[in-house]
Amino acid sequence: MYMDILFWTSVFVIFWANIGYNLSLLVINRIFKLKKIKKDYNYLPTVTIMIVAHNEEKVINQKMLNVLNIDYPNEKLEILVSSDNSTDKTNEIVKEVIRNNNDRRIVLYEASERKGKTNAQNEAAKLVKSEILVMTDANAMLEKNSIREIVSAFTDKNIVYVTGRLSYSNSQDNTTSKSENTYWNLDLRIRDIESRLQTITAGNGALYACRTAEYVYFEPIKCHDSSMPLYYALHGKKAIANHDAIAYEKAGESVEDEFKRKVRMNRRILTSILPSIKILNVFKCRWFTYFYLGHRTSRYLLWLMHIIALISSGLLMMKNYLYLFAFLIQISIYIIALLKPLLKINNKLINFIYYYCMTIIAQIIGVKNILTGKAKPFWEKAESTR
Repeated sequence: MYMDILFWTSVFVIFWANIGYNLSLLVINRIFKLKKIKKDYNYLPTVTIMIVAHNEEKVINQKMLNVLNIDYPNEKLEILVSSDNSTDKTNEIVKEVIRNNNDRRIVLYEASERKGKTNAQNEAAKLVKSEILVMTDANAMLEKNSIREIVSAFTDKNIVYVTGRLSYSNSQDNTTSKSENTYWNLDLRIRDIESRLQTITAGNGALYACRTAEYVYFEPIKCHDSSMPLYYALHGKKAIANHDAIAYEKAGESVEDEFKRKVRMNRRILTSILPSIKILNVFKCRWFTYFYLGHRTSRYLLWLMHIIALISSGLLMMKNYLYLFAFLIQISIYIIALLKPLLKINNKLINFIYYYCMTIIAQIIGVKNILTGKAKPFWEKAESTR
């Protein structure tokens, strides 16, 4: 009896994380006929664009030229590069850009010790005096109007965080980038609905902004783009998405790079399942309770649910044919995922199965790293995204 409950619970969570929650948001959107977010293009606050870089000599010059050409009043814009103890030519390149643009406000902050992106942000944030702090990755290229767009969404004092839209510039180049792009586009649609209904559950590192006065100094193992929306929601404030503020970035072009990225993203997966009991207070959190449990908790449990589904169906398969069928389906899926790279199969369904299984394995390794003390706040960049 208990094994049956475990099996059907795992099946439900897997379904809800991948299909059920997304469908429910689409239905909610249709029922409530949600309006677009409000914008005020006359709002032109002082802005600091912070770029965190560690050994980004391949892209930092292009990034600096990109932000220098942003369509925003120069007198209200500062560019702050926080170098996370770079050991290549990153610092020299930035200094050269500063010398060649002495009419612009550009600051290089050099962290004396490499402690990861969040720590580099925390140290450099102490220098920021502007009203709005925009954060962007070194390899993310911003559209010319992206800063005007992102600040235009701060139309209410209760809105303290705005994330832009990450668009993959190589979305159709290979099966890995295609799979990531398909997943990401659906996730953007869901985030947009969450934003218009109340608040989002996470942003993205390519482009996001917060009111400087509301900046939170998280511990280095945490990531601002995912931790900030949660923190603000639990404190009665709003984090929203303005997907007209666009940043372009390359998705991982190799399976190895994309896999490493996903392992890194899961470096706090265990504590992210339910980071605060306050999330369950639906009277205070309202829609956010539903958003977090559906969008985050269920996804962070996928690794465990797949293990439970496989083991429980294996133990129950002699009970009736339904469990035998479920067990065989799972085994078949895992075999297909294993065979794809060996046989170099290129099929949409098989590519999806492979990508999905890779995501689950990345979660499992993330859990292993946490339990063995190998989870770290910094990582080696994926070269194929540069």
